[in-house]
Amino acid sequence: MSTILSSVETLSLLTLSIACLAVLANTFTGDGEPLIASLAFSGIAFSFAYSLIQWLGPTFIHAGLKGRDMSKSRKPEIPETMGAVCAVVYLLIMIVFIPFPFYKDIVAATSGGGNRDVVVEHEHLAAGRVLHRFPHSKLASYLSALMSLQSVVILGIADDLFDIRWRHKLFIPAVASIPMLVVYFVDYGVTNVVVPVQLEQYLGTLIDLGWVYYAYMASVAIFCPNSINILAGINGIEVSQSLVIAVLLLMNDSLSLYAAPAVPYPHPAADPHLFSIYLLLPFIGVSLALWWHNWYPARVFVGDTYCYFAGMVFAIVGILGHFSKTLLLTFIPQILNFLYSAPQLFRVIPCPRHRLPHFNSRTGLMEPSVTMWHHPPGKVVASVLKVLARLPIPLVAIAQDDHGMIVSSSNFTILNLWLVWFGPKREDRLAVGIITVQSLIGLVALVIRHKLALLVFRQDNRE
Repeated sequence: MSTILSSVETLSLLTLSIACLAVLANTFTGDGEPLIASLAFSGIAFSFAYSLIQWLGPTFIHAGLKGRDMSKSRKPEIPETMGAVCAVVYLLIMIVFIPFPFYKDIVAATSGGGNRDVVVEHEHLAAGRVLHRFPHSKLASYLSALMSLQSVVILGIADDLFDIRWRHKLFIPAVASIPMLVVYFVDYGVTNVVVPVQLEQYLGTLIDLGWVYYAYMASVAIFCPNSINILAGINGIEVSQSLVIAVLLLMNDSLSLYAAPAVPYPHPAADPHLFSIYLLLPFIGVSLALWWHNWYPARVFVGDTYCYFAGMVFAIVGILGHFSKTLLLTFIPQILNFLYSAPQLFRVIPCPRHRLPHFNSRTGLMEPSVTMWHHPPGKVVASVLKVLARLPIPLVAIAQDDHGMIVSSSNFTILNLWLVWFGPKREDRLAVGIITVQSLIGLVALVIRHKLALLVFRQDNRE
């Protein structure tokens, strides 16, 4: 991997950075324009992340942060944990971005901006001076999001360095989500859920879940990072699925903002979605830079840090943006992969340390990896495996000896299942197939959310 940017890369990145800086400077002529500023910062984030990934590759290898790409004939050694670079760039960008969403509150609407005080209601007067009410709750949500992200990045780097066991690292995101959940409790605190119209006569219109709702949000924070980490093992798959989910959530935010009533302005339903956009745009910027280097044939590995980082970004925008159910709709392939993997994750079926598809060096294609049964499975497990293998659309591939005993079965991930269904494939074509399914399911989910929600609920939360 070359550490030197080509002349074309240098010129392109420099041009992009200068253009984004010019846009940022122009935002100060108005009211800060945080949405435009966020878009500009995402371009700067891309430039910085792209350059640093290129420059730091040999440094990471020298430090021992490297791995062999087992899905290539020559098994090249490439830098690992490059997701940490993206996460650090993202955090720095989000810290620098802090003044922009609050520009009007900090400068334009207060005495700090040339004595341009905003006249507010009488109850906001204090000691004879007209004061502007600063949105402390919004700032607290923003800072808690950064704290949760910083925590999960630190824990993710620790996992990449010390290879923490699954049973221990499963709850890493829950620890990192504590700042976010505390702010949710203090500033929002709503634990009611709307009951579908069909069940209102039995349960009423609202159900207060109390502490169960916080357990649910902690579960979302645990699931999102780990589900991305589980659906991994081939070049580009972790970053690609994260980019698809981020774009789908950005589309959801845009549709929600478009549908929000014009009065009052700004409508309360708009703020959570703007908050989500502010977090997602720079994330897409750094992820595109990583994707460029991680796509087949990969020149870097993303590491577990990126999976934790990406999943926590999605958990934060879903929880603090108040659309966690919509968030889970974009995670349908990850949910299905988790359910399909459950027999191995919970040790009903032997689970090897790595379940990535097997690379056939003779054909250059990926094939379903298998678990070897050193001891024959019990009668119930064997019967279930045989039934699943004989379905019209098989859910597992098995091999049997002369006595009909199962000696191997394909690993339970949708990457392997895809290869069971469609046969051996080149690594990039396997990734394209999975990402296409993710995109189609996500688009259908958004249509259901924005067109059919009122068939189940009396009122859309955008209204």
